Amino acid sequence: MRPVRFMIMLTLLAFVPSAAVGSAAPKGAHKKMEKVAAEKATFAAGCFWGVEAAFRQVNGVLSTQAGYTGGHTQNPSYEDVCSDKTGHAEAVEVTYDPTRVSYDALLNVFWQNHDPTTPNRQGPDVGEQYRSAIFYHSAAQEAAAKASKARLEAERHYKRPIVTQIVAATPFYRAEEYHQQYLEKRGLSVCHIK
Repeated sequence: MRPVRFMIMLTLLAFVPSAAVGSAAPKGAHKKMEKVAAEKATFAAGCFWGVEAAFRQVNGVLSTQAGYTGGHTQNPSYEDVCSDKTGHAEAVEVTYDPTRVSYDALLNVFWQNHDPTTPNRQGPDVGEQYRSAIFYHSAAQEAAAKASKARLEAERHYKRPIVTQIVAATPFYRAEEYHQQYLEKRGLSVCHIK
């Protein structure tokens, strides 16, 4: 009885399309889900507590971290940066999904959440670490940042000239843990008044 069943099975398999028994599906039968790579954007706009809080509200932003960039010292501490001797800016590194939020939209958040006309100052915070800067990660980001700044200048959006630096991204050093999501952890929404 077994040999007959085995022969029937072999005969049936000869008529079954190969895709039905575990071999690869015909080309184009199934589209692969393409995974979109997250991108990074880095902004300095004064005290990083408020800047980070603003970007965390944006749909499509996957994560943020407060830190230091644009200086010449490796692994600076908050105290080092506050000494005004390292050249770093307090900044926020934003990781985002470009299919859900555009870099231009992130630039709008940047411009709307600080005063880009005050050199080395935001509200009561004074020093090089509080400068306004966009640290671009690609030629496309550089072009978008420069176009965005030029558009605001042409519209005379501000009474004074925009002093925001647009420079290539340099190593980013994550700030101490107590600075991460600082306002959120304390139930606050505002760092300072523009």
